[in-house]
Amino acid sequence: MSALLSAVAGLPNAAEPIPGWVTGGQPTEQQLTSFKQAGGEVVLDNRDPMEPRPFDEPATVRAAGLEYISLPIVHGAVTTVTMKQMHDTLKTLAGRKALLHCSSGNRTSAGLIPYLMIDKKMEEEDAVEVAMKSGLRSAELMEIAVEYARRLDV
Repeated sequence: MSALLSAVAGLPNAAEPIPGWVTGGQPTEQQLTSFKQAGGEVVLDNRDPMEPRPFDEPATVRAAGLEYISLPIVHGAVTTVTMKQMHDTLKTLAGRKALLHCSSGNRTSAGLIPYLMIDKKMEEEDAVEVAMKSGLRSAELMEIAVEYARRLDV
């Protein structure tokens, strides 16, 4: 287990699908601080800003010395445009130590599929398996992500 993954012990659906990228559900303030201490650089928050939160995450992330990126993946409103935004953002995070999360890991893991298929050259089945191990539970989100990746992976 990597130091980054150990730093967020107890994070719902915590996984490290790509070395240096930890995915999962909503982190606590302590997990964010520990992630920074373990070498973390950036937090990508896929939650809708209107979702209830236990604390002011953007302020906490910045106070810990981490970069904060908000890229909402909103239940029931996800399109291939959403997947393109996520894919573009993930490409900018290559080589950086990042914590990617939503409330449970479901939406974040779906958003990883295009990156895994296109940039990491994973077969579709393998990318979906990695996403499922990282918290993907929605067949609808999986289909949107796979469809986006299929269109680009020509």
